[in-house]
This record gives sequence, structure tokens and C-alpha cells, in this order.
Amino acid sequence: RPNRLIYMIYNSLSFRNTGYFSSIINDYLIQDEKIKPFYKDYPTIENFKQIIENKEKFPFDRAVLVDDLKAQYAAVKIKKAPQVFQNIELLADGKTFTITTGHQLCLYTGPLYFIYKIISVINLCKQLKAAYPEYSFVPVYWMATEDHDFEEVNHFNFKGKKLVWDTDQKGGVGRFKLKGLERVYEEFSSLLTDYNENTTFIRQLFEKAYLKQDNLADATRVLVHDLFQTEGLVIIDGDRRELKKAMIPAFKDELIHATSSSLIEKTNAELSTHYKIQVNPREINLFYLDEGIRARIVADGDDFVVNETDLRFTEDELLSLLETAPEKFSPNVVLRPLYQETILPNLAYIGGGGELAYWFQLKSVFEHFAVPFPGLLLRNSAAILDNKQTKLYHQLNIDLEQLFTPEVDLIKELVKESSSIDFELSVEKQELTTTYEKLKQRAALIDVTLIPHFEARLTKHIIDLEVSGKKLLRAEKKKNKEWVDKITTLKASLFPKGGLQERTDNFSSIYYNYGSAFMTPLYENFSLPTDQFSVVMDKG
Repeated sequence: RPNRLIYMIYNSLSFRNTGYFSSIINDYLIQDEKIKPFYKDYPTIENFKQIIENKEKFPFDRAVLVDDLKAQYAAVKIKKAPQVFQNIELLADGKTFTITTGHQLCLYTGPLYFIYKIISVINLCKQLKAAYPEYSFVPVYWMATEDHDFEEVNHFNFKGKKLVWDTDQKGGVGRFKLKGLERVYEEFSSLLTDYNENTTFIRQLFEKAYLKQDNLADATRVLVHDLFQTEGLVIIDGDRRELKKAMIPAFKDELIHATSSSLIEKTNAELSTHYKIQVNPREINLFYLDEGIRARIVADGDDFVVNETDLRFTEDELLSLLETAPEKFSPNVVLRPLYQETILPNLAYIGGGGELAYWFQLKSVFEHFAVPFPGLLLRNSAAILDNKQTKLYHQLNIDLEQLFTPEVDLIKELVKESSSIDFELSVEKQELTTTYEKLKQRAALIDVTLIPHFEARLTKHIIDLEVSGKKLLRAEKKKNKEWVDKITTLKASLFPKGGLQERTDNFSSIYYNYGSAFMTPLYENFSLPTDQFSVVMDKG
């Protein structure tokens, strides 16, 4: 039933109550005092007034940004969506600002939350336009084209099957040629067994992006553009000579003084008293980038070497190369946010929990380079239940918090609710404890050295009762096998390998059944900031 509408039934489960979010994120959402030193302005809609004023004072070259974005789009065969190109032109205006998210070039967008990130950005721009009509707000997706962790991006999951692109190419993944994706396309097509407008779109989108472009960066641009062009999403590739010129002073400082490392280590010492540290800085947080290579730049005495290569530079040689070829220098996870905020008129970054955790480590780096620290927003999250999953959910008669309870605990909880038996054998344990207390009192009158014997016997009998309680529980589970199986089926499909659906399933698994209609409730309900995890259900 292609394009059958689904709708948002619930939007009221807090991130904290899902059990899937870290303490640093839960604390940030309630603006706990422990996390406040590590960010600047908490980005409520009202606080964006101050964030805008801070960014307005920051000098950067809008003309370079606009010209380079036009060149990026001109380099690929792409449908000229008026909303996108209007937004690019708007970036030349001092009253225009961006809201940005970034992500790796995951094959066919990778996990579902890629889609959620971008819709979060688009919706926040709309919220801000309504609140501040005198300004314009442009949604931006920053492609992580310089990333070299290919194993993290070379696959996607469709209907429970992992589709993998094998290639031995090295270096920044955005430059990878697309050879070998024909086999992935054939395997993917063989799984699209229903022939309708949804499967046709999915197949043609993959073909257009991965079989007709030159490299992975171009393929990703085409793919994401086709999905979000009507919303005016601007896609930027930072692997660009003209854009990196703005970073020459910061990169020079990093090479000579290793500035960011000492600043972040100091922050980490403070942050680690409360939270787990997400990233640890290198002495020099820059890579050398060229065709087939992205390797760390390492200080070696008075010289610099490129790790795992024969390349060696004196300080003068390396700084000269930086001036003449800044495109050969690639920031790592520590400096990439600084690069983004230096070249974009950006107000806020929207990311997942892991991303925000490392942004909290960077405030002092931004202060050192006098670049405004953006507002940080946790992206929207959602679980999407298809018709079958929704029916199982209602048949089980559970609430949302129970839906997110670990399977073993949920089964135990529901078995106990459905039975009059006390599987903890609480009464029996209490009676046994009372009996042994009396025995200990008698023993004390005869020989106090006997007391440990009775305590040990009590412990053994309590353990025996617990074993018996577990046997009773297993027997009750067998008696209720039908709905225990329903729980197992629902949890396995909605929480693959015990994780959130959004971190495993690809958008195509849902588009397959619902078409673009599955995004309608997301556009209608996602807003930021929020502490709510959304649940979308098929209205059947």
C-alpha cells in the first residue's frame, strides 16, 4: 500500500526515560549546573537573539562562501531547485544565518537518524524565521568528505540485510571513485520485490546518485539534494581550497604552538570529573590530505612528518605549503567544528549525543581563536512503527516507557502483572528469615559460635528460594509463550541488537512501505530544543 499516511500518535517520552542517552546529554537538556561551564548560550528560541547578535559581529567573507557553493553545485549534474539556489544567494546578505548539521558520507544515507538530523535543521530554520522575521535562516548539511574511516560509511541496512561496498581506496572518502557500487545496486534491486512508485523511486535514486556521478561526495550531494531540495537545504563540501584559505592563521597556530591540544586537555580534566570524555586531542590536530592519503601530521624534532609516509617537511616548508596549498591540510574532529564556524554565518549546530559530547570539549578553543561558539542542540529522535509493529504494541497493552524497557525486564514485568503468583517468593523469604532469627536467638543462649552457621544456612535457603522463583517464572513464560513471542518480535524489529531503530535501519526500509509520507509527521512534529523522543505509529 504505497504512500499510505502514518501519523504521530505519541510525542511525550523524555530522552532520559528511554534509557538510551548519556548523563552528559540528560544533564544538558535540563541545563544542569555541572555542564554549564562547557557551552555559551543554551539555544532556546528566545536566546537566539543573543546568539544572532554575537555572530553578526564576527567578520568573514560571505562572497567567498557564496561563490564556492555555486561552484560546488555547478560541478555536478543536479536539478536546479529554486529554493536551494535562492538560499545560496541569501548567504551574501548580512541578515542571513545558517543552522548546520554534519554527517559522514554513509552509503545511501546510512542510519535513519541522518534523515532526522536534516529535518531537525530544516524545522529549526522555520521556527527561527517565525520568531525573527527580519532575518533569514538557511539549513545546511556539512558533508564529512575528508573523513577516512571508510568502514563506518561503506554500508547500509535494508530489511535486515547489510549491503556493503567493498573498495581498497584510501584517503578522504569524498574523493573515492564509485567503482564497485554496481554490485551493491544489483543486490539492493533484488530485494525490492514489490513494484510500485516507492520501489521505483528508491531504485532510481540509488542509480542516479551512485552509478552516474564521479565520486562519493558528488553522489551524496545528488542523493541528499533529491530528498530535501524543496526545503532549500544547502549542502557544503569543506574539502575546498578557497574555503580553507580562511583557516590558514588557525592551522599555522596549530602547527607551531599545538594550541588546541593543551586547551582541550585542560577542559577534559574539568569535564572528566563528571562525565566520560568523548575525544582525546592529538598534539597536532591536522591531517595531510592528498589523492589516496589522509594521514596525521606529526612533529619530529624541529621537522614535521606525515604519519605512515616518507613525507618530511621543515617548519618553513610546511608553513609555505600551508600558504600556497591550504587544501592539503585537513582538520580532525577537534578542529573541524572551528573550520565550520569560521566560514559559515552559523548560529547553531544540531547533532547526536556523541557529537554534542565532544563539542562541549571545544569551547576554550573557540575562545582562543575568537570565533563565536554556536548554540548546541540535540537532534530530534524518533521510533517509527509500521502497521505490524503498531498492532503488536497495542496487543501487548504497554505504555511507551515499557516499550523502551529491555526485553528481559519487560517480559518479567508483564509476566508478573498477568499472574497472581509472587515470583520473588517474598512471603516465603520473610517466613524463612523469621524462623532463622528465632534459631539464632536460641543458639545465642547455648553457644554464640553457632550463629554464623545459622546465618549461612539462611543465605543458602534464600538462594534456593530465588532459584525456585526463577523456575516458576520460566514456567509462567512458557504458559504465556504467545505474547512472550510478540514481545520478542516487536523488540527485535524495533530495537535491532538492543539499540535504537534509528541507529540501524535505513530510510529505504520505511520508504519502501510508505513513500515520502513517512516524513510528513516528522516535519509536522519535530521542533527544537526538546527533551522528547517521538514515536510514530501507523494509523492502520
